[in-house]
Amino acid sequence: MEALRKQASRFKEQVAKQQQAVIKQFSTTGYEHSDSIVIDEVELKRHQQLEKLYTSTRSGRDFQKDIVRAAEGLVSIGTKHVEVGTKFSEDCFRYGGENNASGEALAKAASLYGGALRNVEKEYEDFNRILSSQTIDPLRTMAMGTPLEDARGLAQRYSRMRHEAEILSAEIARRKARVREAPIAENTTKLQQSEAKMIEHKASMAVLGKEAAAALAAVESQQQRITLQRLVGMVEAEKLFHLRLAAILDDVEAEMSSEKQKRESAPPTIPSHKRAEKAQYFLAEAVHNFNGTTERELSLIVGDYVVVRQIASNGWAEGECRGKAGCSRSLC
Repeated sequence: MEALRKQASRFKEQVAKQQQAVIKQFSTTGYEHSDSIVIDEVELKRHQQLEKLYTSTRSGRDFQKDIVRAAEGLVSIGTKHVEVGTKFSEDCFRYGGENNASGEALAKAASLYGGALRNVEKEYEDFNRILSSQTIDPLRTMAMGTPLEDARGLAQRYSRMRHEAEILSAEIARRKARVREAPIAENTTKLQQSEAKMIEHKASMAVLGKEAAAALAAVESQQQRITLQRLVGMVEAEKLFHLRLAAILDDVEAEMSSEKQKRESAPPTIPSHKRAEKAQYFLAEAVHNFNGTTERELSLIVGDYVVVRQIASNGWAEGECRGKAGCSRSLC
């Protein structure tokens, strides 16, 4: 009967060890969440601290990866924009150059916009370089860095030691039961050995837990500080980038509008008329207001243009008024 009891006990221990081996295998991929294993109050607080730090650093690492992916997407868009903008700039310059002799307003505007596009694409290239050097590279390095992996590895080791402590705790409970059933020297010795092993194991856990907590806390602090710094820097760089783009476009818009206004307000070209007498045409601008008193006299305001035809060396035959409002009246 005693032999059957011992055999059943050994079989139970083997099953328990196999179960713990499976748990240990799966727990190596992360910090095991379990408050059911309570060795003492100090160890429980350490476990909860490590669990919180482990979760925090994992969340911080994932957010760093999110920022890197977003920045890489902006760089990709910027690269495409540079490609398209550069081609369009060349098209604008080509059109402006080919039609420059004609003096068309469109040719002038195309050349102005082509130059602005060159500056725009340069700003895109600079912004891409800033994103790569100040955001993507630092955060990717930190997310995949050794300090984080080492600190998380310590926490995972501590998690495995907690499971080993659970096995030891169960073993001690069984040996105590055997001593109560059969208080012989052999059972007592085995119980004492298990308890001594537990004391040593708890001491190792305390050292490892303290080391893991310090490493994770340092990584968390650096992670929070660097990520915030890079995120703020990214926002500042993007803000400056858009302000520069707006300034470039404001300048070219002002130049194009000014050129358009100059051409619209320029005095009209008067065609020459072939007549028997010699005639010369002059363009004059009114500098004083004048109210005509007869139908043959022109009424002028300051800024009106008057085309005067001279038909003799000392005489004037006719004039035509081109006012600011676009009116036209001739005097013969």
